[in-house]
Amino acid sequence: MSPDTTAELTPNDLTHLRRCIALAEAALAAGDEPFGSVLVDAGGTVRFEDHNHVAGGDATQHPEFAIARWAAEHLSPAERAAATVYTSGEHCPMCSAAHGWVGLGRIVYVASAAQLSAWLTEWGAPPAPVAALPVQVVAPEVPVSGPAHELTAEIRALHARHRGIAR
Repeated sequence: MSPDTTAELTPNDLTHLRRCIALAEAALAAGDEPFGSVLVDAGGTVRFEDHNHVAGGDATQHPEFAIARWAAEHLSPAERAAATVYTSGEHCPMCSAAHGWVGLGRIVYVASAAQLSAWLTEWGAPPAPVAALPVQVVAPEVPVSGPAHELTAEIRALHARHRGIAR
């Protein structure tokens, strides 16, 4: 289970997390799974944002993975280390590994992998093909903050809509 580090969240963090929820909603509106992520540099500038694109059949099209690839191509190692990735859901193991390998900095998420797994179990959804490991298990040096308790109901509702659960 992911440690709860919400005490570290700032009003600025919550602003970026709200953008992640908006991107997740855009993904859902496009027929995709509701995940959205934003890359913010050390100066507070949004450098890249994206949402899930897995509906086409490529399950690797996560926004966190896209951020890692974009950052590797466009930012220096020092810029990557000083950047923050905001995301609607804690990184999966694939995205955690990409984040660690590319050398990105802090991750801030709305809902943890454990929360999402519990929701899916509650709704009778089949288990994911990959274990819901906390970021720190896959990339132990990456600083992580979340969940954002004041926003989890919003992202839970989007996942419920995606699963056809009346809320």
